[in-house]
Amino acid sequence: MVELFNSKLCAICKGRKLLCGRPTCPILERFRVARTVEKRLNKRHIFGSSPPSIFVGEYGYPKVRIGPLVPPIEGNTSHLDSPLKWEDKTIRDILYYRSLLVMGETKADVDVRKSGRILGEVQELVMSIKPVDSEVILKRKPVLKVLPSEFAPPIGPKAELLDFELTENPKIPRRTDYVVSDELKAEQAIMRLYNWGFDEYYIIRLLSAGLLGVEKKLVPTRWSITAVQDTIGRNLRREILHYPEINDYEVYFYRFLGNHYVVLLMPQSYAFELLEVWLKGSLFGSERPSVIHDYEDFRGRKEYVKETAGAYHAARLSVLEALRARRRQARAVVFREVTPEYYAPVGVWQIRLGVKKAMGNLIGRFETLNEALDAIRRRLEHPFEEYLRRSYILGSLARQKTLDEWLGRNLYRIDQ
Repeated sequence: MVELFNSKLCAICKGRKLLCGRPTCPILERFRVARTVEKRLNKRHIFGSSPPSIFVGEYGYPKVRIGPLVPPIEGNTSHLDSPLKWEDKTIRDILYYRSLLVMGETKADVDVRKSGRILGEVQELVMSIKPVDSEVILKRKPVLKVLPSEFAPPIGPKAELLDFELTENPKIPRRTDYVVSDELKAEQAIMRLYNWGFDEYYIIRLLSAGLLGVEKKLVPTRWSITAVQDTIGRNLRREILHYPEINDYEVYFYRFLGNHYVVLLMPQSYAFELLEVWLKGSLFGSERPSVIHDYEDFRGRKEYVKETAGAYHAARLSVLEALRARRRQARAVVFREVTPEYYAPVGVWQIRLGVKKAMGNLIGRFETLNEALDAIRRRLEHPFEEYLRRSYILGSLARQKTLDEWLGRNLYRIDQ
């Protein structure tokens, strides 16, 4: 089991022999990154340019931990928190960026009306579209915890916040001011900002900081990401249902941070499915990896995604954006294989970006489904038959094909 493997083999190996079979030791890699920023964080008073960025936790809801993220660096730090621009970055780069962002955390009620000056400063920060010089005073020196687990997400250094202040005026767009000040429902606000071209993660920050919606409330960061991607996805789905279907079977492919993404588009009415496998030796892989999936048709989903969680909304949005740009609809299946090269979880942004890059890398157009499936099979490691068995969309097509073949064989008898 993975748990036994972690506790015993890691103690024996100590990262030198890689007995786990992985190309990189996830624990030692985090230690190496932590050591590179250690000296910069050895103080209670942090002054730097926030990208801008904040974090809102979910533990203890409706009383949550919230805090600005400020690096001990001045100048243009936007690259430290720009997930959709990280296409040429490595996992080590991301761990480094996260390690630089110091979080001064404080407790807050999700009802923003019950919060004070510090939340007001944080809200001003997140509305900015450029880095903002900020000052953080902490109760003690920040601690960057490197947890002895390969499953722990990259968490930056943090300590209890005593005070936070912006030392320059944030650059806030007029349209942001308008949306925040107007009595718009959260969905309306999200879509206006998105259609105006605002960065998706900028919108996520606004929602998380309690700036969107009629009843202004703080929203945990993880929930905000899913909420924004789901909201945009649902609106794009309603739009593309009015477009004509594509003409051929299309296959797209991209490798990103140890993940393989294959997208199949079919010339049929809209439906979407995500099929995901963590291969043997990967973070959540097992001796016998299994396919997980979630699915929707043109009506969308009426319940929360059960198996693939936030990955579903991230992958779906990238496909829907590509279809909207073409003014077409299609039936879509996304295959995601996670390999051992993905040695540290860095967030669903890499799924969003991986599928987005895949949609820009067409492998081929095919006249038949079988030709398209053959092209896909050659690019996946997991037994393809297990994907077919698990897939709702491809399984239903297989059942339909069987019925068509039966009718073809028996049509003469029926006519007689």
